[in-house]
Order: sequence, then structure tokens, then C-alpha cells
Amino acid sequence: MPDEALYPRFAAARLKEALEDSPAVLIHGPRQCGKTTLALHVGKRAGFTYLTFDDAVAREAATSDPIGLVANLPRHVILDEVQHVPQLFSALKAAIDRQRLPGRFILTGSANVLLLPKLSDSLAGRMAILRLHPLAQCELARRPSHFLDRLFDARFKLHRSERLADELIERIAGGGYPAALALPAGRRRARWYQDYIETLVQRDVRELARISSLDALPRLLAYAAAQTSRLLNVADLAAPFQLSRPTIRDYVTLLERVFLLSELPPWHSNRGSRLVKTPKLHIGDSGLAGALLGASAASLKNDRMLLGQLLETFVFQELRREASWHDEAHEFFHFRDRDAYEVDLVIERGSRLLAGVEVKSSATVAASDFKGLRRLKEAAGSRFACGVVLYDGEMTASFGENLHAVPIRSLWEKGDR
Repeated sequence: MPDEALYPRFAAARLKEALEDSPAVLIHGPRQCGKTTLALHVGKRAGFTYLTFDDAVAREAATSDPIGLVANLPRHVILDEVQHVPQLFSALKAAIDRQRLPGRFILTGSANVLLLPKLSDSLAGRMAILRLHPLAQCELARRPSHFLDRLFDARFKLHRSERLADELIERIAGGGYPAALALPAGRRRARWYQDYIETLVQRDVRELARISSLDALPRLLAYAAAQTSRLLNVADLAAPFQLSRPTIRDYVTLLERVFLLSELPPWHSNRGSRLVKTPKLHIGDSGLAGALLGASAASLKNDRMLLGQLLETFVFQELRREASWHDEAHEFFHFRDRDAYEVDLVIERGSRLLAGVEVKSSATVAASDFKGLRRLKEAAGSRFACGVVLYDGEMTASFGENLHAVPIRSLWEKGDR
């Protein structure tokens, strides 16, 4: 595949808009997802100078004299990988307060610095935040997706499209990391992921926390990959290790801070006293999960259970990626009640509307596949906008009022606005 610079990043418009309003904009997300490329693409055209704290000299200078370094910065500057120099945030705050002009700083970070109270407080009200994910399928296809708008408008017309079949499995196994996609599938791509995890643990995680068992983290991440799209069970994750459950829980949180894991909270309402309130665990990218588990596209064809798990994670991450550049705010949950009715994804748009997405790896859909969505519809009441079963089939079809079977390829195909 070509280099990531050839792909559009649909978050670019959000970055340009934020620079018009805020003195600083933070682009954060996992390493190698394209943060620097996006910052350079937008910033260099606007006359920004680039400085990275992956460089040892720049990092040492910022650590030793953050005030002096900030005082000598150009008027418009990209500061790359700022999680390496937490001392810098107070100096940036002072500089912004002295000259509060929009679009002065583009910051990038491969760790969630917003979870560190002192750092997030330093730039509160002075910094816009943009979450960048690995490439979405619609970015790889070089055309924007409007799936979320179609979902909340319940706008799915009767339509036939070609089934993805093996192509879907290849997309799941490929994931969205630009550098990994630039390599041939197989041994070379798997080696890239191994090096990626090793570098991240030895650099970013080591800086974030002093932990005694750094070597346990890659193994824990692999065990978490095997649990992706399932209810979080810390006891199961802790079982292979000679570490306590609280320690493993802390390690899971640490892996969340570097954007490798996500906890999907349960959806509940005031009427939902019988709802299960355990979060689901999702790994940050299906390609990363497959590499950690040694699961190639060929092996996934013969492991339908793992394929189903990775497909659910794939769909979740695709929808989060589209939501990250959408004009409206979206929040993601899962639904499960004590009668075992469940919906893989519940999406809230603002405080008004709610939609449900169930994910199936099969090529057919039956009325029984909508049981969870109907229960969600009952619990949500008038807020319920639409429910879909995404599946690897050909037909978009209605299964009742605001309930539809929709082929998975609709996630990145243009569709009707």
C-alpha cells in the first residue's frame, strides 16, 4: 500500500477549525497512527516550525529549562510527543497567558496526558483536543463516510451490494496503522507489530509509570487481545501472571493511557435496573489484535469465534474513527441485561438520540438477530433513533420500524446522504 501521506485524514478539517479558535491544539492517539503526518500536513502550510521531543537534545533542553525553551520558540510551532516533557505544560500556559492568540501551538502526544491532573489543568480553557486514530476504512478508500448520519436518520433503503467475504477478513487483519499497511501481510507485518509493542513499552510506558514487571505488559496485551469484545474480567487476565488483580487492573489502565486498550462502558437508563454494568474490553486496532494473537487472514477464516470477536472490535473502532471528526458529539456503550439480551454497540448522539448496532460475521440475518435491539428500543423509549444488524451479506433490508439489516461495507461506502 502507498504511504499514509497519500491518504486523506478527515480529522484535518477539525484541526484547522480548532487552530482558528484555540491557542493550542493537542492531537493525541497511539504511536504510529499518523499524528505527526497530520500536524505537518496542516501546520507546515500555515508556516509552523517543527520540533520533536523524541530527539534527546530537545527533550533534555525542555526538561532542564522549559521556560527558556518556550520563550525562544517561533510564533507558530509543532511540538511533537509532548508526553516526554511534562515540565513544558506550565511554561506553555504562561506563554499563552502573556499572548493569547489562536493557533500558536500544535502539540502531539502518544499518551493520554489529560489523565494527569496537573498537566490537563495547566492548559484548561487554552487547548482544544483532537483524538486521532489509525486510518479508517473510508480514509483508505479516500472518500468520506456518512454512516453515522444515515444511522441516526434511519435512512437505509432497500439495496443490494456485493458481499465482502474474504476481503472483509483481510481488512480486519490489516487494521489501520499506516506503517503496518505499507508492508506485505505476513511475517514482515507481524515483525513490525512486535517492534512497535517493544518500543512503546520500553519508551512511553516506562516514562508513565515505574512498574516492576515491564516484561509482563506485552503478554498482558496479548491476553487482552484474546478477550477483545468481551466483558472485562480482571481475574481471567490475571490468571497467567504471578501478579495481584489490583496490579493487573492498574496495568490495563496503563495500556489504556497509551491508547492500546479501550473500555466500553455499559449503557443504562433510569429504567434499567436489570442491566449488566460491567464494561467491555476492546483492543485499539483489529490489526494489532491479530498480530498479537498470531492470527492471519488465512487462519481467521477457520476460527469463526475469533473472527467474530475481531469483527466486533473492527466495527467499534471504525465507528469511533468516523465519530472523531463528526460535527456532533457521540458516546459509545454496550447493552446487556440479566436476561442475556445484548447489543454490541450503543451510540448516543448528544443527549437526545440513541442508536444500536449489532455485529454479525455471517452472510445472513434472521428476525431473531434483532432481539437485543428490540429490548434496547424498549428501554430507550422515544430516544431510540435506529437499530441495525451489520453483517457480511448483500442486502440492505428493513426488519421493522427503524430496524435494518445492513452490509458491513456500508461503513465506508458513500451511500445516500
